Amino acid sequence: MVDVTTHRHTAEQHSTSTLPHIRRIDTDRPWVWLARGWQDLWAAPTVSLVYGLLAVVSSFLLVAGLSMAEMQYLVLPMAAGFMLMGPVLAVGLYETARLLERGERVTLLAVIGAYRRNATQIATIGLVLMLALLAWIRVAFLVFALFFSSQPPAFDQLVDRIFFSQQTIPFLLTGSLIGGVIAAVVFSISVVALPMLLDRDTDVFTAMATSVAAVQENWRAMLVWAALIALFTASGLSFAFIGLVLAFPLIGLASWHCYRDVVGPER
Repeated sequence: MVDVTTHRHTAEQHSTSTLPHIRRIDTDRPWVWLARGWQDLWAAPTVSLVYGLLAVVSSFLLVAGLSMAEMQYLVLPMAAGFMLMGPVLAVGLYETARLLERGERVTLLAVIGAYRRNATQIATIGLVLMLALLAWIRVAFLVFALFFSSQPPAFDQLVDRIFFSQQTIPFLLTGSLIGGVIAAVVFSISVVALPMLLDRDTDVFTAMATSVAAVQENWRAMLVWAALIALFTASGLSFAFIGLVLAFPLIGLASWHCYRDVVGPER
């Protein structure tokens, strides 16, 4: 019995030792990441703003597609779901920040090619985030049907039905609670995982475990960072998606500095 316990303890120590060192950071560090991300944005404005414009155009196309399919009620869940897929969509921005950090020239070709580095592992975590998005959309559909019946309102009545009806408060509380749980899980497994997969020859399980460890070690700072991501993304979406031109590249570039600040060198 002692041998089994000792072996299990040794195995756990070995598993933990394979992860990079996680640095303890101050709660105000997310503001530093944003400042550095802002500097990077204007150090490589062409690439950064192209990513921002792609986010805006994609959002408009998505809304148009949902409207044509008479599924306007999914606009808000899909807007919230943007934050779930954001980490994998921002791989090119992580590469932009990485190249700037190394003093190398930033080009669209080099940034697009970043997806080929550690492609299998990046695609794997992308699949995980896609499954989380699909789960959220399914849950959002069920919650909407629960409070507003299976007959969705017309687009011109959507805001009134959701925000100015008797079901508004319980609907928003239920949706926010469920969405918050899904978002917290996705944030925990991905906040530094994608930059790490781009920067190091590692696997998706190690990257996600490192991300979870980073959140656990610095939960106060990570709570501030998650709130800032939500705030900037919501602000970008609220201005008819136009605000994403700056908000999306800013968050993506700052996320690289989050990774570099929190995750130590490989053991």
